[in-house]
Amino acid sequence: MRPLIEKIKPANGFPQLVHLILTALLPLLVFILVMEQFVQPALGIILLSKWRMFAVRPRFWLANIRANAIDIMVGVSLLLFMTQTQSELVRFIWMVAYAGWLLGIKPGSTTLLVSTQAMIGFLCGLMALFVGWTSAPLYGLVFMVGVICYLAARHFFDSFDEPYAKLLAYFWGYFGAALLWPLGHWLLFYGSVAQPVLLLLAIGYGLGALYYLDHQGKLTQNIQRQFIFIMSALVLIVLVFSHWGNKVV
Repeated sequence: MRPLIEKIKPANGFPQLVHLILTALLPLLVFILVMEQFVQPALGIILLSKWRMFAVRPRFWLANIRANAIDIMVGVSLLLFMTQTQSELVRFIWMVAYAGWLLGIKPGSTTLLVSTQAMIGFLCGLMALFVGWTSAPLYGLVFMVGVICYLAARHFFDSFDEPYAKLLAYFWGYFGAALLWPLGHWLLFYGSVAQPVLLLLAIGYGLGALYYLDHQGKLTQNIQRQFIFIMSALVLIVLVFSHWGNKVV
């Protein structure tokens, strides 16, 4: 199901031009506010940019929030990444990435682009969670990982008109939360990347690629075996070469 807000989004002409200009200015404004240490106003602007979610009847609000969750997740994550560095160049790179997301990736409606949106949101959401909420209790991390996994999976499967999209998304959300529960007791970091993030990305991206190729009729047994081998190897490497303990690697 496509987001309901598409019905009120400017389609062409001058309104579309104004919409594009405002969209392009959003990353720049966020960048300037972060440089001036106005992080909360920057967050408020990102959230206010989604006002169209509520420009419909209240019974559609929940569906619109879910449909826009990936966009919100990416915007808030990139804002967090900007605040985690003192380098103006790195902040500028994050601003360009945000502009690329808003102008190039987010508007896409093809199966490939919607799948890419889900994968990017999945990556950004998990990374931002463990970077920005390192002091969170374990149950909070477990809950948030489950939510991020669910929203990313729902966005991904909806692009294929998958009849069991809701069920599969719940399953992936449960899997992510269940995986974090034991790993959270020995939470390891490789630089700024948490171990559960690496495992979920390896498994999630592999399964997503297999599903996409199968849906496109391009999945052969040889490709399937290759993906399974790579996924298994990555998971094995992460688990075997981890120094288990309550510390940062």
